[in-house]
This record gives sequence, structure tokens and C-alpha cells, in this order.
Amino acid sequence: MELHFSTKGFNEIRDITPEVQKAVGKAGVREGVAHLFVAGSTAALTTIEYEPGALADLKRALEQIAPMDADYAHNAAWGDGNGYAHLRAALLKPSLCVPIQNGKLALGTWQQIVLMDFDNRPRDRKVLFTITAAAERQ
Repeated sequence: MELHFSTKGFNEIRDITPEVQKAVGKAGVREGVAHLFVAGSTAALTTIEYEPGALADLKRALEQIAPMDADYAHNAAWGDGNGYAHLRAALLKPSLCVPIQNGKLALGTWQQIVLMDFDNRPRDRKVLFTITAAAERQ
């Protein structure tokens, strides 16, 4: 299954928890694992408390680790200016697994699934989504 999102780029952080939970509900799986994968080398998936302070802290940390205005070999090779986006995505990773318990994502009270788009332009993002059901106990 696929989930689609139009993003603004430039470090946009989008809470995709409702869409993922809806897909879990449609699948009808009570116990198992949801696996998500964002196709593209300038986006990532992670979890965080989706509130302004935590989001600002995450953006600030990523700017310290891989500044947008630094000199990147990727930019020299391709001229697209998004070398920082590739590094940030590689550090956070494109995939995420979340357990499913009683038909719900087993997230913590303040934990949301977020899609981060680091590219330097708007993009249409595709998140591939699979669910593995737990084996029934005998």
C-alpha cells in the first residue's frame, strides 16, 4: 500500500500518524508490525513528540550537524544545492517499524510518526507501507 504527501521541502516535518493509523485500521490487523519506507534520498521517517519546541530543537540539531549553507561535494557534482538534504536523510533513515497491538499503533503517549522532507524544493512523497500480522498462538 502507498501513502502520498505533497511537501514543501526545506525541513518540513509532517505528522503522518493519523494516515498510518487509518491504513492499519483498513488492513484489519490486530497484532503485528507496520513497516513504512519513504522513497527518495532527501526525506526520512522518525518519531518525535509533535509539538513546536521539540520540532524546533530537532531542526536546530540537524542544522548544526549538516548546515544548509555548508560546502558539499554533492552540490559540486550535481549543482542542485541539496547536499545537506541527502546527509540529513541518511542520518535519520528512510524507514520505520511500529508494532501494532489491538489494532492500534503501539506508540507512546506523546509519540507521533513524522515524515521529514529536507529537499530544497516542494516534492510529492510516497511512503510505502506494509503490515505483517503476528502469527496466531495455538
